[in-house]
Amino acid sequence: MQPARTFVYIDGFNLYYRAVKGTPYKWLDLKAMVCHLLGSQNDVKAIKYFTALVSGRLDPHQPIRQKTYIRALKAHIPELSVYYGHFLSHEVDAPIAASDPIRFARIIKTEEKGSDVNLAVHMLNDAWLDRYDCAVVISNDSDLAEALQIVKNQLKKKIGIISPVNNPSQELLKHAAFIKKIRKGVLAASQLPNPIPCTIIHKPSGW
Repeated sequence: MQPARTFVYIDGFNLYYRAVKGTPYKWLDLKAMVCHLLGSQNDVKAIKYFTALVSGRLDPHQPIRQKTYIRALKAHIPELSVYYGHFLSHEVDAPIAASDPIRFARIIKTEEKGSDVNLAVHMLNDAWLDRYDCAVVISNDSDLAEALQIVKNQLKKKIGIISPVNNPSQELLKHAAFIKKIRKGVLAASQLPNPIPCTIIHKPSGW
């Protein structure tokens, strides 16, 4: 059987905060991870990575590390393209933990915007253009469920979920033909070379 033409759509922040943060596996080779999980039945034609540039407000080195990682991905994975959302910050009143009576503090809340919408639009557009047979989504964001439903039921494409969490969203799963979970062993086996061959791009210190 011919391998399925496969496009992979990655919610970068969902992947990072749910599976990678706090581990020694931040120098993650996205293509290697996907190929470990999917096997030979999927021919990965494109990997689309959706993220936003961090501000460095709390850690001035964080933007440098992020940009270094994105440069490494682009240099090492020819199938990969990157699409950017943005951050919005605003002041809100939030309850203080373990306060009795409940007291509130004014905080700055920062939210990443655009990645889920961008991912859904690209997945739908690529399906309309018949660029893939199978769409693989790396996210646990239930807001993507309606886009998955359209891709599956109206455009007749196969959907796979690679979940960054142990208990993936049921809203996503009901549209998926298969589910794979990101285990520590796969992360460990899917690290970028350091440095990236034919470049001077090195893994950030502390990673």
